[in-house]
Amino acid sequence: MELQPESDSQAAITPTQFILHSIAAPWTVQRIYEYWRDSTNLESHFGLAYDGDLGQFIGTQTRADANMYANVRAISLESASNLDHTDPWTDAQIEQIIKLGVWLHQQHGIPLQICPSWDSPGYGFHRMFPQWSDGGTACPGDARVAQFKNVIFPEIVRRANGGAPSQKDVLDMTPDELKAIVKQAIEEERLTLVKDQIYWLGTLVNDEEVTDSDTAWQVNRNRGALKNFFGK
Repeated sequence: MELQPESDSQAAITPTQFILHSIAAPWTVQRIYEYWRDSTNLESHFGLAYDGDLGQFIGTQTRADANMYANVRAISLESASNLDHTDPWTDAQIEQIIKLGVWLHQQHGIPLQICPSWDSPGYGFHRMFPQWSDGGTACPGDARVAQFKNVIFPEIVRRANGGAPSQKDVLDMTPDELKAIVKQAIEEERLTLVKDQIYWLGTLVNDEEVTDSDTAWQVNRNRGALKNFFGK
């Protein structure tokens, strides 16, 4: 669902921030899209339903207008909530926000920090700074702010730094996602083995001193065998 004319008419941006919103309505992705299309021009890049369904309506390098003075640099996500945006994000919403947060770090280099000021790079939520709204907002509510600080942002950092998925993450993965993770792990293990072999051969050939007593005898034995083989 591409939002028009905004997707084609609004300015390009280089994103450095990710800002989370609550829409104060228990809407599906389709309903969020219809609201932005028909009723307001204060759209976000993404919409997130209670069940974790995630929709993208504008490209992440095109300006969206939900963040006031941060529109020139921010990627925004609007999420379903109760009418007062006081409820917590569901488990499904939390998982999608974490995955998106990791992807934005990998894709756009958004730094793994909570924004220290309104125009500094990082991750945040709409009410953090008055410059991100028209003088201030209560969005999202206290429950979601606590989730952002204690669950969502720490997990984005952990996964972006190579932390293994939890058991729940693995159970929720598709077969293709599991295959990709296994393939990556195999390639990383092969690379480690190659590096170890290069280091080992270099140690033998260059007569480097080996301080590890558990391997020194093996190095000396192999050095002797090489010298005998080459007659040196």
